[in-house]
Amino acid sequence: MNSKNISILSDAVTDLKQGKDFYESQQSGIGSYFWDCLLSDIESLVVYSGIHKKEYGYYKMLSKRFPYAIYYDVNNNTNYVVAILPMRKNPDWIEGRLNSKQNY
Repeated sequence: MNSKNISILSDAVTDLKQGKDFYESQQSGIGSYFWDCLLSDIESLVVYSGIHKKEYGYYKMLSKRFPYAIYYDVNNNTNYVVAILPMRKNPDWIEGRLNSKQNY
């Protein structure tokens, strides 16, 4: 199921910014590397959307370089990225965040 369009919802952009800030606080430059890597992972949805296992009602794609998961859905030939969450969080916290998402 190749979907050519990608829409990163505002909550997911906030998640991405928080991850960037966290890694930048660890060492200068890593935040930008995190940002670039996650955007590259998201762009790969143009080719790989819909092949990932669903979890909490969304497709879950793992980042290739960071311990983050990209949660997305596919509708009308568009990939909607709803959350970008650290995998080191409590699974109950992750589930709560995803359950609180509104329909796009």
